[in-house]
Amino acid sequence: MNPRKKPEFVNPGSKMVKRVKPSWRRPKGRQNKVRLKLKGRPKMPSIGYGAPSELRGKHPSGYEEVLVRNVKDLEKIDPKKQAIRIASTVGKRKRKSIIEEAQKRKIKVLNPQL
Repeated sequence: MNPRKKPEFVNPGSKMVKRVKPSWRRPKGRQNKVRLKLKGRPKMPSIGYGAPSELRGKHPSGYEEVLVRNVKDLEKIDPKKQAIRIASTVGKRKRKSIIEEAQKRKIKVLNPQL
Protein backbone atom coordinates (compact mmCIF):
# COMPACT_ATOMS: atom_id res chain seq x y z
CA MET A 1 0.00 0.00 0.00
CA ASN A 2 1.20 3.49 -0.83
CA PRO A 3 1.85 5.46 2.41
CA ARG A 4 1.10 8.70 0.56
CA LYS A 5 -2.46 7.63 -0.40
CA LYS A 6 -5.07 10.11 0.79
CA PRO A 7 -8.51 11.25 -0.36
CA GLU A 8 -8.94 13.91 -3.01
CA PHE A 9 -9.74 17.12 -1.13
CA VAL A 10 -12.23 19.11 -3.21
CA ASN A 11 -14.32 22.18 -2.53
CA PRO A 12 -17.59 20.81 -1.07
CA GLY A 13 -19.79 22.97 -3.35
CA SER A 14 -17.94 22.07 -6.58
CA LYS A 15 -19.96 18.88 -7.16
CA MET A 16 -23.26 20.76 -6.96
CA VAL A 17 -22.58 24.07 -8.75
CA LYS A 18 -20.62 24.43 -11.99
CA ARG A 19 -19.22 27.90 -11.17
CA VAL A 20 -17.50 26.65 -7.98
CA LYS A 21 -13.96 25.48 -8.71
CA PRO A 22 -12.83 22.13 -7.24
CA SER A 23 -9.73 23.60 -5.53
CA TRP A 24 -9.97 23.22 -1.74
CA ARG A 25 -11.48 26.01 0.37
CA ARG A 26 -12.09 25.55 4.09
CA PRO A 27 -15.79 25.36 4.98
CA LYS A 28 -16.66 28.15 7.44
CA GLY A 29 -20.43 27.97 7.72
CA ARG A 30 -22.10 27.34 11.07
CA GLN A 31 -24.04 24.28 9.92
CA ASN A 32 -21.71 23.13 7.14
CA LYS A 33 -21.81 19.34 6.96
CA VAL A 34 -18.20 18.99 5.76
CA ARG A 35 -16.91 21.18 8.60
CA LEU A 36 -18.87 19.04 11.06
CA LYS A 37 -17.24 15.94 9.45
CA LEU A 38 -20.52 14.14 8.89
CA LYS A 39 -20.48 10.67 7.34
CA GLY A 40 -20.79 10.49 3.55
CA ARG A 41 -19.44 13.99 2.94
CA PRO A 42 -16.11 14.93 1.28
CA LYS A 43 -13.11 14.56 3.57
CA MET A 44 -11.45 17.60 5.08
CA PRO A 45 -7.65 17.96 5.19
CA SER A 46 -6.26 17.38 8.67
CA ILE A 47 -2.93 16.74 10.37
CA GLY A 48 -3.47 12.96 10.26
CA TYR A 49 -3.11 12.87 6.45
CA GLY A 50 0.51 14.05 6.57
CA ALA A 51 3.22 11.89 5.00
CA PRO A 52 5.58 9.92 7.28
CA SER A 53 8.67 11.89 8.30
CA GLU A 54 10.93 9.59 6.20
CA LEU A 55 9.01 10.48 3.02
CA ARG A 56 8.28 14.15 3.67
CA GLY A 57 9.92 16.47 1.16
CA LYS A 58 11.10 13.64 -1.11
CA HIS A 59 10.31 12.79 -4.73
CA PRO A 60 7.76 9.97 -5.21
CA SER A 61 10.66 7.75 -6.37
CA GLY A 62 12.08 7.97 -2.82
CA TYR A 63 15.09 10.12 -3.72
CA GLU A 64 15.86 13.56 -2.36
CA GLU A 65 15.64 16.11 -5.21
CA VAL A 66 18.63 18.35 -5.95
CA LEU A 67 18.53 21.15 -8.53
CA VAL A 68 21.57 21.15 -10.85
CA ARG A 69 22.69 24.03 -13.07
CA ASN A 70 26.09 22.76 -14.26
CA VAL A 71 28.37 19.70 -14.36
CA LYS A 72 30.32 20.87 -11.30
CA ASP A 73 27.16 20.55 -9.12
CA LEU A 74 27.21 16.76 -9.68
CA GLU A 75 30.28 16.40 -7.41
CA LYS A 76 28.14 17.03 -4.29
CA ILE A 77 25.51 14.38 -5.16
CA ASP A 78 25.17 11.07 -3.28
CA PRO A 79 23.69 8.64 -5.88
CA LYS A 80 22.20 6.34 -3.22
CA LYS A 81 20.05 9.05 -1.57
CA GLN A 82 19.77 11.88 -4.09
CA ALA A 83 18.47 12.36 -7.64
CA ILE A 84 19.01 15.43 -9.79
CA ARG A 85 16.59 17.74 -11.57
CA ILE A 86 18.22 19.87 -14.26
CA ALA A 87 17.20 23.54 -14.00
CA SER A 88 14.85 24.87 -16.68
CA THR A 89 17.31 27.66 -17.55
CA VAL A 90 19.96 25.16 -18.75
CA GLY A 91 20.35 24.93 -22.54
CA LYS A 92 20.53 21.80 -24.72
CA ARG A 93 24.32 21.58 -24.98
CA LYS A 94 24.97 21.87 -21.24
CA ARG A 95 21.98 19.61 -20.46
CA LYS A 96 23.47 16.89 -22.67
CA SER A 97 26.85 17.08 -20.87
CA ILE A 98 25.13 16.98 -17.45
CA ILE A 99 23.14 13.86 -18.44
CA GLU A 100 26.27 12.10 -19.75
CA GLU A 101 28.21 12.88 -16.56
CA ALA A 102 25.27 11.74 -14.41
CA GLN A 103 25.14 8.40 -16.25
CA LYS A 104 28.87 7.88 -15.61
CA ARG A 105 28.35 8.53 -11.89
CA LYS A 106 25.12 6.43 -11.86
CA ILE A 107 22.99 9.37 -10.69
CA LYS A 108 19.25 9.31 -11.44
CA VAL A 109 18.03 12.24 -13.56
CA LEU A 110 14.38 13.17 -12.95
CA ASN A 111 13.94 15.22 -16.15
CA PRO A 112 16.30 13.73 -18.80
CA GLN A 113 14.43 14.87 -21.93
CA LEU A 114 16.44 17.05 -24.31
